[in-house]
Amino acid sequence: MQRIPDAIQLTDLDTGALADLYAYPGEQERGWVRVNFVSSIDGAVTGSGGVSAALGTPADKQVFHLLRELAEVVLVGAGTVRAENYGGAQTDPRLRRDLHARGIGGHPDGAPPPIAIVTASAALDPDHRVIATARTPTLILTTAAAPAERVRALTDAGAEVIVIGDEVIDPRAVPDALAARGLRRVLCEGGPQLFGSLAGAGVVDELCLTTAPLLIGGAARRISVSHEEFGVRMTPAHVLFDSEGTILTRWVRA
Repeated sequence: MQRIPDAIQLTDLDTGALADLYAYPGEQERGWVRVNFVSSIDGAVTGSGGVSAALGTPADKQVFHLLRELAEVVLVGAGTVRAENYGGAQTDPRLRRDLHARGIGGHPDGAPPPIAIVTASAALDPDHRVIATARTPTLILTTAAAPAERVRALTDAGAEVIVIGDEVIDPRAVPDALAARGLRRVLCEGGPQLFGSLAGAGVVDELCLTTAPLLIGGAARRISVSHEEFGVRMTPAHVLFDSEGTILTRWVRA
């Protein structure tokens, strides 16, 4: 039987020790897909206003930013980009260089990770801040069926468009397309439909789940949504507690 890891107090960890707990494994040919979500105690993925930010706590924000520092690319669905008003990733160049030197993530030049947006129809405003504020060009993962004028507008705005399907995007092709560009340490930030499709396709290696000390009720969705049920057994890697009641867990595919 898998032993549940001992709980660790977040306040007992400095940035280096926390980074060690969330370190990516060594280089792999396909890469490593990590998913990060926050939910309420009763399973809601959004709070007031229908956005995940309403569930955020200081501990969740601390880990959220660290996971971006470790990642080589941030993967997200177009719907989440619009709902959460995404911008380009803002990271610490010195920390990213240090993490890379330690072999656990980051970037050799300290550059921030690109935001990679999944949208089969390239349905994204080329003036959106996720493109306009990006220090590393935004990636658009789309299909050959996406309207040419949309693709052209996104390219003209500075995004890099990557075609990985004819009419639909096979979730199994997503990490391969990123790995082909040297982006193997993947951080997926949702939304629930993208997470569900990746998990159902068997390409999610890890889930970092924050449980905020809130009961939400209502009709909010779960962190994963899919057309079919899937069963992916996960193993607990660590459990962190914050003094305000936030619980941060890391689950790795068994």
